[in-house]
Parts: sequence; C-alpha cells; structure tokens
Amino acid sequence: MRRILDSDRESILSEERSALGALREVLVEVDASSEDRATLDRSIRQLDELFLVVVVGEFNSGKSTLINSLLGGRYLKEGVTPTTASVQLLRHGENDEARTREGFDERSLAVEFLRDTLLVDTPGTNALDQRHEAITTEFVPRADLVLFVTSADRPFSESERRFLRQVRDWGKKLVFAVNKADILRDEEERSQVTQWVTEGARDLLGVTSPVFLVAARPALAARLEDNAAAFQESGMGALEDYLLRTLDQAERLRLKLTNPLGVGLEILERYRTAFEERLDLLADDVTALGDIDSQVGLFREDQNRQFEFRLTDIDKVLHAFEARGREFFAEHLRLARVFDLLDKERTRAAFEHKVIADLPSDLDKKVQELIDWLIESELRQWQATSARLEERRRHHAERIVGAMGAFDLDRQRRLETVGRSAQRSLETYDRESESRRLAQSVRDAVTRTALVEVGALGLGTAIMMAASSQVIDVTGLVAAGTLATLGLFILPARRRRAQRELEAKILALRTDLMAALRDQFERELDGSVLRIEEAVGPYTRFVRSERQRLEAIRDRLTAVESQLDAVRRRLVTAIA
Repeated sequence: MRRILDSDRESILSEERSALGALREVLVEVDASSEDRATLDRSIRQLDELFLVVVVGEFNSGKSTLINSLLGGRYLKEGVTPTTASVQLLRHGENDEARTREGFDERSLAVEFLRDTLLVDTPGTNALDQRHEAITTEFVPRADLVLFVTSADRPFSESERRFLRQVRDWGKKLVFAVNKADILRDEEERSQVTQWVTEGARDLLGVTSPVFLVAARPALAARLEDNAAAFQESGMGALEDYLLRTLDQAERLRLKLTNPLGVGLEILERYRTAFEERLDLLADDVTALGDIDSQVGLFREDQNRQFEFRLTDIDKVLHAFEARGREFFAEHLRLARVFDLLDKERTRAAFEHKVIADLPSDLDKKVQELIDWLIESELRQWQATSARLEERRRHHAERIVGAMGAFDLDRQRRLETVGRSAQRSLETYDRESESRRLAQSVRDAVTRTALVEVGALGLGTAIMMAASSQVIDVTGLVAAGTLATLGLFILPARRRRAQRELEAKILALRTDLMAALRDQFERELDGSVLRIEEAVGPYTRFVRSERQRLEAIRDRLTAVESQLDAVRRRLVTAIA
C-alpha cells in the first residue's frame, strides 16, 4: 500500500499505527480476550495488505456464483446446498495455486480484478454448521468493504438482519447485492425490492448503503461467452464498475485506513463501557463503605452520649449514698445518742443498714446494665454492618449475567469473605461470655485506680468497702476515755470531721470510679470499632485500590480514543 502514499498520508499511517499499538498495550493490561487482541492484531496487519473485500450472505443466496461472475470463470464451487465450508481468500498470482493457512484456504488466480484487491468468500451465515458463522464473524473485522449478498426471493430476512447487527458494530462500509433479480417480473417489483433493502439497511445501520440488483448466474454465462451487453444487463456491470472505478485509489485508501480505526474504536468502546460499569459498581461500593463508616461514626457518638447518661445513673447512686451518710451523722453524732455511739457494733450495724443500705447491689446493677448496653450496642452495629455487606453481595449477584470476569470473581470473593467474617462475628457472639469479660475488665480497671483490690468481691461491695472504711469507724469516740471528756464541743467537731471524710472519700471514689469506667469504656468502644473496621478492611482496601487501578486504565483508554479520533479527523481532511 505504501506505493500510493504521499508524505502526508504516510504520516497519518504512522500515527494510526502508534495509536493502535497503544490500544494493543492497554488490551494486554486489561487482560482482554484473546479473540479481541487477535482481531486488533489482524486489523493492524491489514494496513500492509491490499484492499480487502469480504463477501457475506446466507447460503443459497448465490455468493459463489456472484464471485465467479466478477472473476470471469468458474473458480468457486456452486450449488443449492452449502458449498463453501471455510473462508476462502482469493489473491492475484501468475499461477493457479492453493494452500491453507491461519484457518482459511488461500488461492492465487491470474485474474485482473484481483490485482489490487483481495476477495474473500465466506460460509453462509445461516449454514447448519455453526462454525461457519463463527469463522465469518471473525473475518469480517478485517474487511475494508463488506459485500452483502441477499436474494430477491427473500431479501433482507430476519436472520440476515441479525448478522448485519454484528457487522454494524465494526463500523464497516457495506454494499448490498440483491441476487436473482431476474426472477422479478417488472420494474415496479425491482423498485420495491430496492426500496425494501435500502430502507431496511438504513434503519439498521444508520447510513444509506449502495444497493445493486444483480443476476449472477446469467452474468457468469455472459462473462464466459464474452457477451458484454448481457453482462451489463444482468446488473453485474454496475456492481463491478462500483468496485473497480467508483472506489478509486483515494476512496480505497480512506477505507483501508479507516477500517482498522473502526475496529480499534469498537473494541476500545466495549472495554471502556465494561470499565465504566465496574467503576459505577465500585462507586456504589464506596457509598456503601461510606455508609458503614458513617454508621460507625454515629455509633461512636451515640455510645459516648449514652455512656455519659449511664454514668449519671451511677453518680446518682453515690450521691444518694453521700446524702444518707450526712443524715446518719446528723442523727447519730449528738449527745442524746452518746451511749449508742459507745456500742461499736451497734453503730456499725446502723451505718451499714441506713447508709450503705443497697449500695452494693445498686452499683452492681447499674454497672451490669452498662455492660449489657455495651454488648447490645456492639451486636446491633455488627448486624447493621452485616446487612449492608449482604446488600452489596446480593446486588453484585443480580448484576452478573453469564460468566464472570476476573474483576467480578475477585470482587465477589472479597465481599463474601468480609460478609462471612461479619456473619461469623454475629453467630459466635456469646453474650454471657462477653458480659463476664466486660465485668472483669471493669473490675480490673477499678483495681488499677488503687481504690481497692477487688479480688473475688462484687464490684459494688468492693466500692462500698473503699468508701466506708475509716469513715464508719466512729467508735474512735470510745478511745476518748470517759463521758466527761466528750464535752459539748467534741461531738459536733467529730460530726463535721466524719462528714468531711465521707464527702472526701466519696468525691475521690466518684472521681476515680468515673475515670476508671470512662477509660475502660473508651477501650471497649475502640475495640468494637476496630473489630468492625478490621472485618471490613480487606474489602475497603480492595475497593479503593481497584478503583484507583480502573480509573487509571479508563484514563488510558480515553487517551487512546483521543489518538484514534485525531487520526480519523486527519483522514477526513487529507483524503477527500
């Protein structure tokens, strides 16, 4: 082809090779199918070949006879049953030679029509052997021009429409030959058939394609008899003239350079669409993961707010304890009760009954309620997370039709792994065991504050002991000696001191206890959030990294598309 290229067109060819080569590199990167890569490779090689005309149509439409009439001899086998069993490529040669390569039959003929043209005969698109159609649909993308042969007795059938939809996607230039036109009775019928095919092709392809009414069998007979008038009357003369003269060198060059661009753009668009769909899916995943993050954030906020409310309940228990202590001292530390004060055990019993009262059980109850709330809150958060992941998994399954690609399989595997992890966390969540663990962790936290060595005691009892030790030892009054030494000022002073000690002890207890509970709560909350984040983490990382990768590939496809479009625009300008 280079012998008909000037410097400007040579430059266009170089740009086109570069753009198609860039597309080939991207196809390798995206793990494109071997068929698509092979199709593109063939289209690139096509740039160095002669003008390629591929003849397609249903069997018994007369393709082989039409080709024989163009070549001027019975070179191809003809018949009413499928006779073309494989793709046959006809090229110019000094001798009649045949060989098989790359899955098709190649034949050299000393025919002038083939000097600047490669002609391909294909099996019928509706042949019983499905391999025939597969061969045809593989070969069509290589064509510079597709000559579609239909029959005047059933022009533009539904099966032909289905096949043409495949050809349309490759953006090929099509020419229609309506064979067996000699069965049409008059000009009106000829006009009707021509209009039917023209409009049908335009509706299907979006462009108006040339339509020729031909009678291939009479044309072949005329050619063999060297009857030029009869050949022209058959309609084949007009078709031959279009193929050899209307499609001059400039038009053939334009088609030759345009067709690989069309193939490249069709393949590119298919993969870009697939990647856009994957990115849309990942965008939904990002939204879902964002929802999970938001839920976790709200979970943390709600937990902190609710925790402060629950600490208030514990604080109320301690306030009530302090108030009862003040009342006890006001009631018992006075002269009228001095003899009762001398009875150490009686005073201790009264203090425990009136002041301590239900403090241990009340504290234990409030702390246990706090623990139960922590457990239920984390469990509900796991359920919300698991439900959101299951929703994404189900959406993915509904989206996939047919075989899944590597991306779909990888995504499904990651999502199922995370979903199973979340579900397993739900199924194995042991409330009783978790309650015991949390209770122990709270006791350990209280122990760390140096309030008291909790040991085997209940938390409430341990706190009670820390609060009441020394304070209830009011029998120190006995150590004063005699009643006379008490005086009128000793008891009020002792009462004030006892109240101050109780208040100081409870203040220290409240401060240390709240700090211990808050510290432990933060640890448990951080642990809950971390467990959820670690469960979702693998999928989060997959989505983010895959999105980054797909966006980079999409950008590369877009850049290659721009290259191909630039070449196409130059073609329009340079080859008018």
